[in-house]
Amino acid sequence: MPPDLPASLTTLLPDLGRRVLVMGILNVTPDSFSDGGRFADLDPARAQAQALVSEGAALVDIGGESTRPGHVPVSAEEEQARILPVIRDLAPRLAVPISVDTYKASTARVALAAGARIVNDIWGLQREPDIARVAADHGAPVMVMHNRETIDPSIDIVADMLRFFERSLGIARNAGIPDSEIVLDPGIGFGKSWEQHIEALRRLPEIVALGFPVLVGVSRKSLLGRLHDAETRPVDRLFGSVGSHVLAATLGAQIVRVHDVGPHVDALRVVDAVMGGRS
Repeated sequence: MPPDLPASLTTLLPDLGRRVLVMGILNVTPDSFSDGGRFADLDPARAQAQALVSEGAALVDIGGESTRPGHVPVSAEEEQARILPVIRDLAPRLAVPISVDTYKASTARVALAAGARIVNDIWGLQREPDIARVAADHGAPVMVMHNRETIDPSIDIVADMLRFFERSLGIARNAGIPDSEIVLDPGIGFGKSWEQHIEALRRLPEIVALGFPVLVGVSRKSLLGRLHDAETRPVDRLFGSVGSHVLAATLGAQIVRVHDVGPHVDALRVVDAVMGGRS
């Protein structure tokens, strides 16, 4: 994507609100829960990114730290060593923007300088609030995900999300990020019980009602495996992933984050045809 294109959601994602957009996942980690290090080297990472775009991805999300259950955190230096060569290589090649999947301010800073255009923070700007200032300084949109340190099955998870997003929005606004450059993500698969994951999806319209574009990512996650009659590998959860994202789209999600772009693009064309234009 041309580096001089203004980094606003409306220019980076011109179809946002007109159709459901598909974000393609590119994990360049050796311990991804789904990809298992398949794209940790530059050549396979480049080929995968190009395949995601050719299948219809509107943006590519690059991450260098696994966030699967039980993951071992990595240093900012290690995270950057993984993602920066890939971002530098892909930014001038891809016709779609790159988002960087990180909660670290220092990683966001160097990733945006290397060619990423959007910050996707799984801690909603709250783990390292300086990340909001970094995004603002680069004019970069932010994707703000709900998360929790611990799972508490007793709480109203949507009420918790609303309080969380209120804090995140305050951080973003104080840093100078306009509301027009913010996407919300309910964080399906993070910091919730299985029942709360389902509840969060069911009550997605309450998040949509806040007035921000909503991103949902359920792709290949273990919560889908619980619905199968037999044990499944992440790669076997395609149908559950597509079903979850079609449901999310009908409930108001405007972006879905997926591993399998082609099948999602086909399925979401049906949603767009039936639901009509979005605003």
